[in-house]
Amino acid sequence: MAEPARGAVVFAYHNVGVRLLKVLIDAGVPIGLVVTHADNPGETIWFASVAQVAAEHGLPCITPASADTPELLARVQALAPEHLFSFYYRHMLPQVLLDVPTRGAYNLHGSLLPRYRGRAPVNWAVVRGEREIGATLHAMNAKPDHGAIVDQQAVPILANDTAREVFDKVTLAAELVLARCLPGLLAGTAVLQPQQHIAGQYFGRRTPEDGRIPWNASLWQAHNLVRGVAPPDYPGAFFEAQGRRFQIDRTLWLGPPGPAASPLQGQQALSLQAQDGRLVLAGSEGRLPVLAARLDGEALDAPRFQTLFAGQSVELRA
Repeated sequence: MAEPARGAVVFAYHNVGVRLLKVLIDAGVPIGLVVTHADNPGETIWFASVAQVAAEHGLPCITPASADTPELLARVQALAPEHLFSFYYRHMLPQVLLDVPTRGAYNLHGSLLPRYRGRAPVNWAVVRGEREIGATLHAMNAKPDHGAIVDQQAVPILANDTAREVFDKVTLAAELVLARCLPGLLAGTAVLQPQQHIAGQYFGRRTPEDGRIPWNASLWQAHNLVRGVAPPDYPGAFFEAQGRRFQIDRTLWLGPPGPAASPLQGQQALSLQAQDGRLVLAGSEGRLPVLAARLDGEALDAPRFQTLFAGQSVELRA
C-alpha cells in the first residue's frame, strides 16, 4: 500500500506568494506549514498578505526572522513533507532545509531563467528596456535561481508599462505556470530541463539611489528608469540640480522602443523644460513628455516650473 501524501511546506510572500499558495490550496495539496515574513513598517506594503490567506484557510503560519535556524529545520523535518515550495520568499533557504522534502524543493522566480537571476528581476528588466519577461518554476539548490527548470511562461513588456504593471503580469504568469505543472509534480512525472547559464545575468538588489537619472542617459534609458522605479510602489527616479531634488514619476514614450540594455548614449546632458504647456525631458534625440513630477516632494507641473524657473531649463549634471 502506498504511503499517504505528506503534503508540502510553503515559504511565501508578496502577491506571487498569495496567488500560488491559493493554487496549492485549490488543488487540494495538504499544507503542513506556511512560512512568511512579518511586514516591515518602513516598507510600502502595496501587496496582499500570505499570512492572511493562511489564517483564512486554517493553515499554521509562522514568521521567523531567519530561515536558517535549528528550530525551523526541526519543525519542517517533523512534518516530513513531500514537497517544499518557495514563492517570492525573501530569505535564502539553506541546503539542509532543501534536502528535507522527499520529492523536491521548488522556487518560483519572476523572470525567464536563466536570464535575470537574482533580486528584483522585474525592475531590472524594465530599467534595461527589455520587451519580455516571465515566470519560471525551477528546482532549488544551494545557488540562487540555479536549478533545473520545471516550466516557464513569458509575458510582454509594453513600452509604457511600469514595473508594477509588469509585476502584475508576472504574477498571473506564475499562477499559470504552477497550475499547469503541478499535476506532473504531484505525480512525479514532471520532466525538468537543466539551465544553460548566461554570464552577466545575475542581478543584485536595488536601492533608492539606483533611481538617480544619469546626466548622459538617452531618453529611452531615462524613460525606462522612470517606469522601472515608478511610485507609489517603488522609490522613484530623480536628479538633483540647483540644490533641489527633482523626481520624475511618469513619462510617456511615443516612438519606437530602443534596444535593451544599451550603453549610455546621450550626446548631451538631459534637461527638464516646460514646452507648450507640459514638462519634458530634453536630450539630443528629442523630447520625452513628463506626465508627473515633483520638486522637493511637492507636485511639479509646467505652470509651476515656469513660475519658479522663468522659462529656463534645468540641466542634469554629472
